[in-house]
Amino acid sequence: MAGEAPGWLGRLHNALSRTRATLAARVDALLAGPIDEAFFTELEETLVQADVGVPLSGAITQQLRERSRGLSSPDAVRSTLAEIIGEMLGTPGVLHLDPPPAVILILGANGSGKTTTIAKLAHRLRQEDRRVLLAAGDTFRAAAIEQLEIWGGRVGAPVIRHQAGADPAAVVFDAAQAAVARGADVLIVDTAGRLHTKVNLMEELKKVNRVVTRALPAAPVERLLVLDATTGQNGLAQAKHFHDAVGLTGLVLTKLDGTAKGGIVVAVAQTLRVPITFIGTGEGLDDLQPFHAAAFAEALLAAS
Repeated sequence: MAGEAPGWLGRLHNALSRTRATLAARVDALLAGPIDEAFFTELEETLVQADVGVPLSGAITQQLRERSRGLSSPDAVRSTLAEIIGEMLGTPGVLHLDPPPAVILILGANGSGKTTTIAKLAHRLRQEDRRVLLAAGDTFRAAAIEQLEIWGGRVGAPVIRHQAGADPAAVVFDAAQAAVARGADVLIVDTAGRLHTKVNLMEELKKVNRVVTRALPAAPVERLLVLDATTGQNGLAQAKHFHDAVGLTGLVLTKLDGTAKGGIVVAVAQTLRVPITFIGTGEGLDDLQPFHAAAFAEALLAAS
């Protein structure tokens, strides 16, 4: 809706305030001086410190060096830098939800914000008048099922569950059948972020993925990884394992408001080549927003 943009931009700016306090402030200071080789050297160091990563920081700086020739205005140089970062962030992900029932597998390590992301996503879809069903596929983590049921009750999304410790694939199979029987538009599946057995987590997730595609062969299946931005480069390495296991279709970046190194978003987008679909801008149910690369880059570098 057109009237939502200013509010969304405000939440985005607030979420990135810690990063902007260091990154944008440093860029401000650099732009106050001459745009010379020392500027580019210090800018590259600044990007590395924001967790953009060494190779990517070098690539961004080199592009700015080439594209800023002839620019004398600090604002023009800043805009060019934001444009380059926006391009590096790539095209945002889009959920494919037709024909119903569509399936959204929510993946991620424990503590990444999976359960609250499921609640926010279900809330968003319910506001679009979609019938949403939740599957409690994380049967290993203590209280995970109960937490999902509480959120499901709040947002108006029934939960398909088994007992704690049950086979996640069996839960997902029953949930897929229930989605068809109940005429659900979207089935959102919670998955394990850690197993308390000797079973390899990635093999378990592959099994869940196979069950979904066999039970609902005509359904579009989104595989969204919830990534905690505060984990930085460690989270990036973790994301590679999930991508190799199930083939991610999108990313959800959470806890941006808890880190001063929001540059990790750029590193994630470039390294994984998986589109960023949503970002979490706070704790409220409305604080899950579609990702916009240009707006994110501009907010990251907004003058203080």
